[in-house]
Formats: sequence, C-alpha cells, structure tokens
Amino acid sequence: MNKSELIQAIAVETDVPKAAAKRILNAITRAINTSLINGEPVSLIGFGTFSVKSRSARSGRNPKTGTSIEIASANRIHFKPGKTLKTEINS
Repeated sequence: MNKSELIQAIAVETDVPKAAAKRILNAITRAINTSLINGEPVSLIGFGTFSVKSRSARSGRNPKTGTSIEIASANRIHFKPGKTLKTEINS
C-alpha cells in the first residue's frame, strides 16, 4: 500500500473527502516525525511503538574490495509491533 492508497482507505473508512483524509494523514505523520526527532517514542496501542535507537560505530568490510572500513554511528527508527497486530498477522 502506498500513500495515495492509504489516503483512499482513510477516506472510505471515515467517510470524509480524500482532501481531508490527506490532511489527516499528513498531520499524523508530522506528529510522529516531530516526536521521534525529539527522542520521544510513539505508542499506538494495538498497533505498535515507534522509537529511535542508536547504532554505535563499528568496523565493516567493503564487499567488493574486501578492505576494512569504519561505519559511523547513526540513529535508526525502530518499530515494535503490538500484541494485537502480531496476533492478527500470525492467524
């Protein structure tokens, strides 16, 4: 599912015009982005939790040449699915 399909699904489910559904989705994604940028996790009960985790610097190998390289530390977004979502996917 891509963004336009998600907007269509929101419009159908909530019985609002697609333009309003697009504004709703954009507001939700902005709120999630802002929270993650500020280091705050976002928990959606039944769906899951988005959080930011740090990945420390490490050594790696260039697969083409085999030479050793240093990989810089970075933050990454982590999603942990909720119990309800896991149950629905596995049934």
